[in-house]
Amino acid sequence: MIKGIFVAILGIFSLIYLLNPGAGFVEAISDLIPFAGNLDEGGAAVLLLICLRYFGLDLTKFFNREKKHRDVFDMSPEKGRSKEAK
Repeated sequence: MIKGIFVAILGIFSLIYLLNPGAGFVEAISDLIPFAGNLDEGGAAVLLLICLRYFGLDLTKFFNREKKHRDVFDMSPEKGRSKEAK
């Protein structure tokens, strides 16, 4: 019960941080710093995904790159041979 409340509070905090109601006045890392400026938003996004996954909404499955189509050429030894070569 307490763990679920804590995860919900973290999720709400990360969502509010990502929505940026202060127009960037309150940030953990300034966006003016090259390459490091967006790390805080990335961390908040990861935290939000983890919180949503805890409650059963797994959005990380959209990031998986599964092989949807078979290769054009199958290079396995048995399938590539003709009947005469056997």
